Amino acid sequence: MNICFVGGGNMSSALIGGLLKRGFSAAHLRVVEINPDSCKRLHQEFGVRAAPEMSVGISHSEVVVLAVKPQQIREVALQLKPALDGQLVISIAAGIRAEDLARWLGSQNIVRAMPNTPALIRSGVTGLYALPEVSKERRADAQTILAAVGKTLWLKTEAMMDAVTAVSGSGPAYVFYFIEAMQEAARELGFSDKDARLLVLDTFIGAVKLAVSSDEDVSELRARVTSKNGTTERALLSMEADDVQQHIISALHVAAERSQELGDELGKEK
Repeated sequence: MNICFVGGGNMSSALIGGLLKRGFSAAHLRVVEINPDSCKRLHQEFGVRAAPEMSVGISHSEVVVLAVKPQQIREVALQLKPALDGQLVISIAAGIRAEDLARWLGSQNIVRAMPNTPALIRSGVTGLYALPEVSKERRADAQTILAAVGKTLWLKTEAMMDAVTAVSGSGPAYVFYFIEAMQEAARELGFSDKDARLLVLDTFIGAVKLAVSSDEDVSELRARVTSKNGTTERALLSMEADDVQQHIISALHVAAERSQELGDELGKEK
């Protein structure tokens, strides 16, 4: 499978690195990138061919991965259209709906993907949605590419892509936000920056590993840590008094609404 990445940023680098780790040959991977410094970096780091010419990279590929900013996707799609000849197009641009991309490209052979930033260390999770015209074999190709950077989840409806964006796409930022708060509290309680980071990050790592390895729901795991009239209960009661859980839930709903708005805004152009 020959793959061309349009855009040579972080997510393309993550996918290329993941594919190489899985045994793909650099000779089968190309990148279209207008920044000469990025082209040089990609070639030096991965051994792939990187150049600004769209037609050369596309014509030798069965799969095209669109990895540019959502605001650039329409312009790039219109440039890409004349070079397409039945290739599968995978878009990782947030908010851009498959039907809008199909209109710009003149092709229904499209899969939308929403990876998240842990893909950079091959620990991501990606939501996938394919237009009905995409064959089983092409879906398998898309899964192979995105599975190189973590786990995948196929969605039955494209509307669920807004929810994936809110939950896992933006999710790392919520975790970092909570980590920031805990580190600040640790500093206020007398720890150095280094020790605060150690305590908080290893607590998160350990808690996640425990949740992943357990068959119990996280609510049960939380209850087991919470002794009656203990320190944990006092902290959780404080959070409940401030309605922290509901604020988090509301924030994710707002994120999903914004994803839907972006789709409306970015897809309205003909």
